Amino acid sequence: MAKLSLFERRRRRVRTALKARAGGRPRLSVHRSGRHIYAQIIDDNAGRTLVAASSLTKGSKGPGATVAAAAEVGKALAEAAKAAGVTAVVFDRGGFLFHGRVKALADAAREGGLEF
Repeated sequence: MAKLSLFERRRRRVRTALKARAGGRPRLSVHRSGRHIYAQIIDDNAGRTLVAASSLTKGSKGPGATVAAAAEVGKALAEAAKAAGVTAVVFDRGGFLFHGRVKALADAAREGGLEF
């Protein structure tokens, strides 16, 4: 068995904890690259994406690798989730630390009305 990177170990640990406490709620998954940030709300029971937002969407202003862009994505995701009828989710940060852009996205989504 190959040795896992620290990122993969964190990702597996987070995902295992989420499955234990999800309670049937959809999962808000975050991916952060060097240039952009992506977020989607996934229904794991049905195996489909309910809502998605990223810093690549047409309404985005400026570069996508900033805290401000992440907050904008969080607000857009919360608005789209309300329109889709989703109010409560579990937050899946993947293997990323809850800091900087990931934290800004989460805070903006909470302000937009998502509960987690």
